Amino acid sequence: MTSSQKAQLKSEITAMPRWLRRSIGKASELSTVQRIIKQRQIHTICEEGRCPNRGECYAQKTATFLLMGPICTRSCAFCQVDKGHAPMPMDSDEPQKVAEAVQLLGLRYVVLTSVARDDLPDQGSGQFVKTMETIRKLNPETQIEVLTPDFWGGVGAGEQGQRQRINMVVNAKPACYNHNVETVRRLTGPVRRGAKYDRSLLVLQVVKEIDSTIPTKSGLMLGHGETLEEIIETMADLRQVGCDRLTVGQYMRPSLEHLPVQKYWTPQEFDELGNTAQKMGFSHVRCGPLVRSSYHAGAHYSGSQLNPIHEE
Repeated sequence: MTSSQKAQLKSEITAMPRWLRRSIGKASELSTVQRIIKQRQIHTICEEGRCPNRGECYAQKTATFLLMGPICTRSCAFCQVDKGHAPMPMDSDEPQKVAEAVQLLGLRYVVLTSVARDDLPDQGSGQFVKTMETIRKLNPETQIEVLTPDFWGGVGAGEQGQRQRINMVVNAKPACYNHNVETVRRLTGPVRRGAKYDRSLLVLQVVKEIDSTIPTKSGLMLGHGETLEEIIETMADLRQVGCDRLTVGQYMRPSLEHLPVQKYWTPQEFDELGNTAQKMGFSHVRCGPLVRSSYHAGAHYSGSQLNPIHEE
């Protein structure tokens, strides 16, 4: 362990609160989804991101599919997904493989996300569209939510290219378009390396400009040292660009190579934030320590209540 890592450990609150301890789930329930995924050599953010809810989601035979491989060209300091400048080659069969997995799992609502692919001319927007089209061929009743990167960078970097890529995905008519700001403006630099706060807000704004009928969604991970005032300011910024839905969860440090946790927000504080978000006009709010951006994403589709929650 390096001296800097030791210093980070000293600044981190290492005792995990009881409300963040969660069972991984039954092995038999986990294996069903894992087998379907591994047989097709596709990926889920549930596994690559070490999501604390994967046991619950796998037991319900749901998963969030991670497109375009498990290696990201960005290097966000909070994320478990592997980083690198040489991501995997694109798999032309991936849309079919994902569609088959959706069919086998019997999913009525599915979330598609991806690593950032700054190495690709279209940043991967075309793969989102192809996968959506293929899923619908095999599963015409399935609703599809997308959680995209900002589509900025690489060949044709800039706002015009970003708008063109977002337009491709919006025209494929997702049930919801999600892009996470992840943290407050002040902390975006150290937390989301390669991303910009206003650039992420622009993604959500452009979606609404193209098709105002598509719900937009964003998420925050707390625990990096943000203040209550900054969180509320971020919520207001999201509402300003027409963001409809919000998720707020607790950051949990994946390894010593990642940012230390500065604060564990309590379930009561999450409830208060959720109530504030609802008063600000968000139509759907998920707010709790173990909430992640795709957690119970299809609950509104199945008729479940989407009030602020916390998980004990």
